Amino acid sequence: MKKIETDGITYIQPVSGATSEWYVGMDYGHGDLYEAEEIFRDGQVVKGRKLCLVHYPDGEVYFPVPKAEGHYSDSPVFFEGGVYIIDVDFPNGLIRIIRFDCHDHEVSVHAKLSLSSVKDCYNLQLHIAPLTLSRQCGNEFEIVWPEQIHFLMGDHDSFFMRDGEKLFFSRWHEEGDGADYRYWEETVVRDIAGNEIETLPGDVMQMPNGELWHLM
Repeated sequence: MKKIETDGITYIQPVSGATSEWYVGMDYGHGDLYEAEEIFRDGQVVKGRKLCLVHYPDGEVYFPVPKAEGHYSDSPVFFEGGVYIIDVDFPNGLIRIIRFDCHDHEVSVHAKLSLSSVKDCYNLQLHIAPLTLSRQCGNEFEIVWPEQIHFLMGDHDSFFMRDGEKLFFSRWHEEGDGADYRYWEETVVRDIAGNEIETLPGDVMQMPNGELWHLM
């Protein structure tokens, strides 16, 4: 059995974004990013979040965004040789997108945005590809960076992936009661302006080699 020293983080999961080599683990001192923001707005101290990256198969552990008071990080994505992480600096009103280079393990600031550019941090997430910072609340969807796009979507829609000018949303349905109850999901594809261009039965996922698989 291989022992992995993660400084107390006992759960890791694959980093999203077509990689089989990198895993991420986080502590949840304030819950998710939005809950940390609420704590800050209530005048309390955000103590920070511990986040580690673990490389497979050697088990090497990295801490690209050190835990710091007033800062809070969220789940990363892998894209073009780097792991990208949201780091929100609440006291200074900044959103940083941090890049961890998977080859030389250098850490850099890939992009920096004003925290005021978003209504709040609810469902603020990174997706690919290209690298995209988005936010979803209710039936409102917006791309915050690199473009600035906003449109309304279905009440049961949830954004999960981008492929160039195509945006992929999961949509769930339910009908009936008891023995007649039925639940199913489908994938809605929109263009960058929010227009529905295709509806696919089942799900779409990106494999480690970057290929898209349609599960139906």
